[in-house]
Amino acid sequence: MVEPVGNQYVVARPIYSENSFGEEHKKVHRYHKTFLDRLRVCFRCSPQKAKNIATGLLPITSWLPAYRIKEWLLSDFVSGISTGLVAVLQGLAFALLVYVRPGYGLYAAFFPVIGYFLFGTSRHISVGPFPVLSIMVGEVVLKLVDEESVENSTLTTSTAIDEERIQVAATVSLLAGIFQLLLGALQVGFVIIYLSQSLISGFTTAAAIHVVVSQLKFILQLPVVGCKEPFSIFCTLGKIGGQITKTNIADLVTALIILVIVFVVKEINERYKTKLPVPIPIELFVTVVATGISYACNFKERFQVDVIGQLEKGFKPPVQLDMRVFQSCVGEAFSIAIVGFAVAFSVAKVYSVKYDYPINGNQELIAFGLSNIFCGAFSGFAASTSLSRSGVQESTGGKTQVAGLLSAVIVMIVILAIGFLLEPLQKSVLAALALGNLKGMLMQFKEIGVLWKKDKYDCMIWVVTFLCTVILGLAIGLGVSIAFELLTIVFRTQFPKCTLLANVGRSNIYKSRKDYADIYEPEGVKIFSCPAPIFFANIDFFQDKLITAVGFNPLRVLRKRNKALRKIRKMLKKGELQMTPKSFICTVNGMNDSDEELDNNRIEELDQPTNTADLPFQIDWNAELPPNITVPRIDIHSLILDFTAVSFFDVSALRVLKATLKDFIRVEVDVYIVGVQDGFLDKLERCAFFDEEIKPSMFFISIHDAVLHILVKKNRDCSPKFKPMKVTTVLCVHSSLE
Repeated sequence: MVEPVGNQYVVARPIYSENSFGEEHKKVHRYHKTFLDRLRVCFRCSPQKAKNIATGLLPITSWLPAYRIKEWLLSDFVSGISTGLVAVLQGLAFALLVYVRPGYGLYAAFFPVIGYFLFGTSRHISVGPFPVLSIMVGEVVLKLVDEESVENSTLTTSTAIDEERIQVAATVSLLAGIFQLLLGALQVGFVIIYLSQSLISGFTTAAAIHVVVSQLKFILQLPVVGCKEPFSIFCTLGKIGGQITKTNIADLVTALIILVIVFVVKEINERYKTKLPVPIPIELFVTVVATGISYACNFKERFQVDVIGQLEKGFKPPVQLDMRVFQSCVGEAFSIAIVGFAVAFSVAKVYSVKYDYPINGNQELIAFGLSNIFCGAFSGFAASTSLSRSGVQESTGGKTQVAGLLSAVIVMIVILAIGFLLEPLQKSVLAALALGNLKGMLMQFKEIGVLWKKDKYDCMIWVVTFLCTVILGLAIGLGVSIAFELLTIVFRTQFPKCTLLANVGRSNIYKSRKDYADIYEPEGVKIFSCPAPIFFANIDFFQDKLITAVGFNPLRVLRKRNKALRKIRKMLKKGELQMTPKSFICTVNGMNDSDEELDNNRIEELDQPTNTADLPFQIDWNAELPPNITVPRIDIHSLILDFTAVSFFDVSALRVLKATLKDFIRVEVDVYIVGVQDGFLDKLERCAFFDEEIKPSMFFISIHDAVLHILVKKNRDCSPKFKPMKVTTVLCVHSSLE
């Protein structure tokens, strides 16, 4: 019964063990489905299930019939045009990161949008080129297409090098799409949970550094051959430093002006986003102006700047795949698949929460997998989503992926008809636009200080991820970062912060005894808490911490007591130890038997419970014993193990736990376990955990129930009716018979 009294409450109920609680409240023994049961459910079919599967695999069939033309079409139309213009410019700019001709970036801005329109579940993200993925694909291109070796062979034309780069970029993108499709089909979208926000932040920041370094050669217009990872960033900087005197000043000045303008306007967009109806499309403005000035002033001839050049009209036929490329880039393609999905899903989740609609992680994997397969087959490169481009689509009024489809139409118009207008545009302008889109990623450096205050482990993950990715490259750095992140999880679970608890405020609340001054600890009772799963990797640590907390090793005490019993029996048998109603009388100066002699090759018997049934008295092991018999004293009579935060045990841990509990019980320390998860007792039954010493009655609902049970039991045991006769004094009389 619970009675509120002001801002307090009074609870009146019995002391519950797990068994008594289950009996009183009629605990239901549930049937747990077996693997075969789940298979039957999985393969069972019905019209409704078939419809749900169809709409799940093709989400457009569920939202397009419900499309509100009058309310949404105009907003989607405006948003689609704005997003399409930005997508054109970013596609051209990010193609430089892949080391292919800028025109191929338009394919990456077109084909994935079509696939996502049909199969995606987010209404607001803009699918297309993303700088991090582009630089990852570019590293594969550098790895597999060695410019110097190609130039020294019979294929000496730049066209041959470009074609090989395009083939590699398309192949690795298609393979990444296959990985995403397989992961989605296998319903393993949960892999995203292994990429924490700290890891993604550190990785994208490091990728932004790689992007900056890779674009320097376009800003300075230097003929720098790309380097292979690891340590590619230092190699590239070295080559740029060696050729810095060959810098094209016109390209450098143009890029710096563009960078300053883009950064300033983006800062204005950020500060006044609540007042501006739409973000200022600064990329579009500077592109139009820069293209016009370059064309009017003939920059290519006057200053020898590097321009986009001819953009091929129309679409390319499906690319011919090279199986050797497949075999050479499996690891990199898998990294691209995971990173692309992680970034896109993170952005999609932001908008799904903001506008309150569901997204499906597995279906997102399928959507991006099909989009990248489609894109790679037609000479594009891997796509994800860009936060800046998605921000444009959402802020300009986009309601659904109809806006994305219209943005693809804008890209298609550029590919088929008006692409020639961008031919005078300098590549340094595209490089500057690519760097301008990195502002948000580079600002993530501020997270280091915040993470250090919040969580040291997350801060370490960020720093290690950043350093490994910068130094070792994107693919290797991502692998090392994930391994380090998992290592921190293992470290935190393998070495949990176990504590001793005490009663706070004389209530039913128990907290760490180190954190509060007003505490109450029942005499002879220790309450030990473990806040982590207990399994094969940390059971030894748990055991050591428990022994340290109680102040003695129960197995060692048990062995000492059994050795002492052997000595006492031997002394009684020889008449060297006599008993009076109140004491021992020792008739010799001492015993000279060694422990080895007393063991008598029966060491295993020392681990058995002490048996004093053949003795005419009970021994108080904490009292004074005969000479040469030393046994560690134990100052507790009860031990409570708080397993409230322990989510699971494995079989190895249960075996060690059972042995440890028996050791405590055999040295007359009552053990109680509280707060176990539902179903834990059933698992113990299946594992044959219980026996004559370890019984289900030691499990209690809460710490307070166990403490009250101990106090009641102690008061009962201390009454004269139940108090056993104990020998508390030892008198030694030196014998004269020598």
